[in-house]
Amino acid sequence: MKRWSKVAMLLAAPWSLAAQAPPAGSTEPFVVEYYYKARWGHADEFIRLFKKNHFPVLKREIELGHIQRVTAEAPRFHATEDGRWDYRVTIVWKNAAAPHEPFPEAELKRLFPDQETFQREEQQRFEILLAHWDLPVVTVDLTRP
Repeated sequence: MKRWSKVAMLLAAPWSLAAQAPPAGSTEPFVVEYYYKARWGHADEFIRLFKKNHFPVLKREIELGHIQRVTAEAPRFHATEDGRWDYRVTIVWKNAAAPHEPFPEAELKRLFPDQETFQREEQQRFEILLAHWDLPVVTVDLTRP
């Protein structure tokens, strides 16, 4: 049970943005950039596990209407170690409330019938990380005074 709680917490991480959320009831899209910094030599393993285990959850969130779009980027060149990140995943949520809606446990079990493997690989994906941060962003209109 302890292991399941840990995985559930890790999957819920994107929904822990209450302090940065716009006012309740907002219908505007809510954009968050999720940054991942992997241990040296493990970035490929991280993205492989992300694609296998987390991206299907995000795609299902799109089907359920909670997410409008998911994109991912990796830097072309390297940066200083303190500013380095390996992947940036940008999620456009339908609104500020959407990241707080829990993902149905039944859907998780349907997507990943072998829960033991899923939990082990999700644990491994997060053990690879040196850092992970979420950054809600807003568009700045440069044409308005």
